[in-house]
Amino acid sequence: MNLNKNSNDPVHKSGFVNIIGLPNVGKSTLMNFLLNDKLSIVTHKPQTTRHRILGILSGDNYQMILSDVPGFVENESYQMHRRMNTFVSESFEDADILILMVDATDDQELHPRLIDRFSKTNIPKILVINKSDLAGSNDLEEKKKKWTDIIGFDKVFVISAKEGKDIEPLLLSLFDYLPEGPPYFPKDQISNRNVRFFISEMVREQIFLQYRQEIPYSCEVDIERFKDKGDIIHIEAMIYVNRKSQKSIIIGKGGSAIKQLGIDSRQQIEEFVGKKVFLKLHVKVREKWRDNEDLLEKFGYH
Repeated sequence: MNLNKNSNDPVHKSGFVNIIGLPNVGKSTLMNFLLNDKLSIVTHKPQTTRHRILGILSGDNYQMILSDVPGFVENESYQMHRRMNTFVSESFEDADILILMVDATDDQELHPRLIDRFSKTNIPKILVINKSDLAGSNDLEEKKKKWTDIIGFDKVFVISAKEGKDIEPLLLSLFDYLPEGPPYFPKDQISNRNVRFFISEMVREQIFLQYRQEIPYSCEVDIERFKDKGDIIHIEAMIYVNRKSQKSIIIGKGGSAIKQLGIDSRQQIEEFVGKKVFLKLHVKVREKWRDNEDLLEKFGYH
């Protein structure tokens, strides 16, 4: 989808398009599709995204900064959850265009705080109803009516982010709403995050995919060593958990689980960096890390 073909105007457009919604509605999948690159990790489990990630889509006459934020956490059990919700609040403050993304298959309710923020803002608001491939036409019409009655939207789009269906009209509309302005970032930059961040996220994604129950939610990954030796990159990552029992599960019998975690993580990292990777994983117990201010700062929750 080449947006340069859709404008004869010589002016340059730029702005922030911030995607907001409840956990597991497909925000990260949509952003990855629009960027044609995987920046945000994606799993079937809610609250996979914990940080605000900017994806930068640039062309000759535009720069669209897409912002993927964590799903709003209604029950803030930990300080980490409060930091995650702060990322959501910040998205209302710097947005040029706001997207509310909802799941066509789920009768979810939006927190009154978010409804109030959407209702009071004067910037362009777009409703995106995702997972159209899993919903009937009557359900989709009901979702349209429900959310347009609650919040007045400038545009409504029904898509399937996973299937890449009906996304081009949405992208063209975002381009139309972009304000005039110079680029915020160099045109060859694709994100505000560095390589270490994406590597830690890739390891965390594999934890979500390979472990069950509370284990993924109790883990955080920190890259402690990153050494590019030209033909190979040496990486050491620390996996933080809350309890000793969780450490034993991560490691597995005879180290089998962490070995598989390392194999799958390394494969994904190598595809990302484009060269061979030596990856060493460690596990450390830090009780109540999700309420530890210093560790949360270390992990980028600021």
